[in-house]
Amino acid sequence: MSRSRPAMSPSRSASAIVADKTEGYHFLTIHDYSRTKGIPTGEGIGSQPFTVGGHRWCIYYYPNGDRSEAADYVSFSLELEEEDGATAVKAQFRFCFAGEEEEAKQAALLALASADEFTSRGRWVCTKFINRKVLENSKHLKNNSFMVRCDILVIHRYRSTDNAVAYVSVPPCDSSQDFGELLETEKGADVVFEVGDETVAAHRCVLVARSPVFAAELFGPMKEGNVAAAGVVRLEDMEMEVFKALLRYAYTSSLSLQGMANDHITCRKILVAADRYGMGRLKLICEEWICECINVDTVVTILALAEQHHCEGPKQACFDFLADPAKLRAVMVTSGFQHLWESCPSLMMELMDMCLPH
Repeated sequence: MSRSRPAMSPSRSASAIVADKTEGYHFLTIHDYSRTKGIPTGEGIGSQPFTVGGHRWCIYYYPNGDRSEAADYVSFSLELEEEDGATAVKAQFRFCFAGEEEEAKQAALLALASADEFTSRGRWVCTKFINRKVLENSKHLKNNSFMVRCDILVIHRYRSTDNAVAYVSVPPCDSSQDFGELLETEKGADVVFEVGDETVAAHRCVLVARSPVFAAELFGPMKEGNVAAAGVVRLEDMEMEVFKALLRYAYTSSLSLQGMANDHITCRKILVAADRYGMGRLKLICEEWICECINVDTVVTILALAEQHHCEGPKQACFDFLADPAKLRAVMVTSGFQHLWESCPSLMMELMDMCLPH
């Protein structure tokens, strides 16, 4: 009696079409928003050029819309600025307000955005980014300023590739979210910080891993003088809002200034705290943000801060700002400039040397 052969499983194979791409983003801060409202509809103000995917881009801000039907809205546009007029670039882009929640949504929405073809000096516009009345009553407008983020994904080419059959789908790492929840719930916390009249609990092992100063205070030679028997650390010369931002960065490696009063001032205080605790990357994040906040009213304060805490980026940004004779003249008549001249003459000599013709 013959036996029937078992059925053979069909062969399996797979391939995929993928895009070689480069992603990046640019933050643009609008200072003195109310003063920009006098700019006529259709007139835009350009950002400093920046590079994503090997191409040069510029953002334009239209406080009264880029066209008459959007006169009640704030508009933004993205322009490809290439020397070669024949350049054509395929890219996806989206604008959002700067902030953890908005930026998280941005990533998902960018993946769904259609790819547009940009040609040199060609402009793609987000015509109705936000109604001006809505903006003026929103959390995004603080101290007459707001910040937007433009995400750009440049598609270089499409190609086919082998694609092994996926039996398991591994989600992206969510450790920053887990650690953030650990900070919020205070589960397993073993140290308490007193800041002013408030307290906040944290985990020694996390802080020690993130800061050499915390390591010395909580486990090193400095421990006995700083940590009481009950595991309480008293912090002087620190605001709770600033310390909480420092803690959140230690747990999540992210910094958000959304919802903070006087966020440009708070950012400078966070920079000082980051320098105090040896958290170099957080300090650089603050330096990058502060460079966007330089104007006639803030340049002296930022320059003094940069000199005191060895921030070469903001210092150079201040010097570049003051290289404009009209801006320098406007700053020189302020009391802050006179005080800086008296308190830090070597810095002023460096500035004058830069401004004088050689």
